[in-house]
Amino acid sequence: MSTSCSFSFTHEPKNVYDISGKALKLTTSDDIKEILQDLSKFEKITKIDISGNTISDTPSKDLADFIKSTPAIYENLVECNFADIYTSRLVDEVVKSLDLLSEAFLKCENLVYINLSDNAFGLRTIDILEKFIAEKVNLKHLILSNNGMGPFAGERIGKALALLAKAQKEKYNKTILETFICGRNRLENGSSRYLSLGLYSFADSLKTVRLYQNGIRPEGINFLIEGLSNCNVLECVDLQDNTFTSKPGVKFSQSMTKWAKSLKELNLNDCLIKDEGSEAILEKFLTLEFKNLETLKLQYNEILQKTLEKVILPIFENERLPSLKLLEINGNIFEEDSEAIEHLQELYKGELDELDDFEELDSEEEEDSEEEDEEALAEELNFDELINDLSALKLKE
Repeated sequence: MSTSCSFSFTHEPKNVYDISGKALKLTTSDDIKEILQDLSKFEKITKIDISGNTISDTPSKDLADFIKSTPAIYENLVECNFADIYTSRLVDEVVKSLDLLSEAFLKCENLVYINLSDNAFGLRTIDILEKFIAEKVNLKHLILSNNGMGPFAGERIGKALALLAKAQKEKYNKTILETFICGRNRLENGSSRYLSLGLYSFADSLKTVRLYQNGIRPEGINFLIEGLSNCNVLECVDLQDNTFTSKPGVKFSQSMTKWAKSLKELNLNDCLIKDEGSEAILEKFLTLEFKNLETLKLQYNEILQKTLEKVILPIFENERLPSLKLLEINGNIFEEDSEAIEHLQELYKGELDELDDFEELDSEEEEDSEEEDEEALAEELNFDELINDLSALKLKE
């Protein structure tokens, strides 16, 4: 099923240029001539999708120059999907291409949605990305997943987001970024301080945050929670496949109060929140009204049978989540074929994952996670200090 926070613009078909998934290999100027000819026939273009093709730096220059010199594009373009456009390209080609295209994107004053996922950026492109994000003042939706960032690049993305927030406040007297997706990027703990500052900076505009599969461990999760807890209108939070442990789980539950009216999707699958943290999160659904929550994912978090019986069942017995369409709680420490499982299946009428994989407590893992758990909350972020450090940052031209 589509997620509760799936986002898409509505475009008139006549204003969309879409060659996605054609596996075109655009290496020379001749290779892109036909595409530019097709683009020149439009009176108005609001969306360009060239994802799933591969482009080198020479045709990138031709495309960038065409965008910058064509009012039908730069005056009207709203959405760009340039995901997966560098397959088989050398690093130097990618760097030059992204530099050229980002300059063209900056000229498009109505371009608010950019998807650059599935491109192997790594560290070599971070100067370009940092400058582009910080200066793309009208940006509302940024999708950067599976780009091979690593923690150092992730930290600089966080800094760029904070600078973007500052620029948006100066231009609009408020922030306007609504979506930040940066999954599968090996961000780890090293990126978390400034990523947290980036999230913190969009307190009244950020609606969707997806940071799944980044290898972030309890200390880093603790920092991210501090940033998220400043956000007032979150609709979608996806931290799947990072490592919480108990204390960050409890801390996360405390931040949920702000999102009770807005939250539509919460994905904490595979986060090792442990029973204490999971129970604290689930209890929020008993004490607060989350009337708009449509998707709840808590698989593989070592939730115990007692929490199923004392917290999860009462949530549905008391109809605390009236809009919930999808519930995922497989892979926890439940008793197979128990009355509680059967009762849940009877109570909940939405889509429920297969409850067929029940874990057992691992004493060695328990000791390791307890040690990390104790260290997780040892440090709190000082956002004022981070902002002061940021003021000295000079973006590379």
